[in-house]
Amino acid sequence: MIRNKKIIIVLPAYNAGKTLVKTYSEIPFDIVDDVILVDDNSTDNTIEVARQIGVRHIIKHERNQGYGANQKTCYNKALELGADIVIMLHPDYQYTPKLIHSMAYIIANEVYPVVLGSRILGKGALRGGMPLYKYIANRILTLVQNLLIGQKLSEYHTGYRAFSADVLRKINYQANSDDFIFDNQMISQIFMAGYEIAEITCPTKYFKEASSINLIRSIKYGLGVLWVSFKHFLQRLGLGRFKLYRCRNSNSSI
Repeated sequence: MIRNKKIIIVLPAYNAGKTLVKTYSEIPFDIVDDVILVDDNSTDNTIEVARQIGVRHIIKHERNQGYGANQKTCYNKALELGADIVIMLHPDYQYTPKLIHSMAYIIANEVYPVVLGSRILGKGALRGGMPLYKYIANRILTLVQNLLIGQKLSEYHTGYRAFSADVLRKINYQANSDDFIFDNQMISQIFMAGYEIAEITCPTKYFKEASSINLIRSIKYGLGVLWVSFKHFLQRLGLGRFKLYRCRNSNSSI
């Protein structure tokens, strides 16, 4: 059961006006206490739609700062509101909100402090329309990352993530990139801080309104992923000059 836990959903939004209503309508408010939407200076009506459907906490970046910067604002606000569990859900409806119960249950019952919704467990990715080249790249990058980081995740690149507040307070996510590589830096920090990560199978949907990055940015992202994993590997070997980012209120580096 989920008792006495404040669960907050964070929605890092950019041009999500066409999909926000559908995403929001499936959030299970029987357990969710609050929703935070951070708009990264969208050019559509995301803010207006968020107000119409009753999102309580809406934050707008006055300039486009990037996906990582959006998440930083999301997590800062969630912690400020006293969240015990924070779940990041993309408002483009690529991931189903119907897994929120399961993800929150795992953390609330202290089974794992972090849960990822994996598109690769099972066969949901290709069935959901993930382009073949992205699927292949995902599998190759994940294999290399597991070897360098010393873990066995099915994927490092999902945008569906749940965290205990303790984890967010411990890792210094503020030191991470403001771009897409933020996600992989967070995973590296979480493992380096000694936490374990659970995964659950998550169906995914690829369609016109779902957010995606182009080929050039995908290549840049892939190279960044490899660099983060390589630095993690070097730190595992104890090479101090390749230290990653420090924990909050701690002298230990991750």
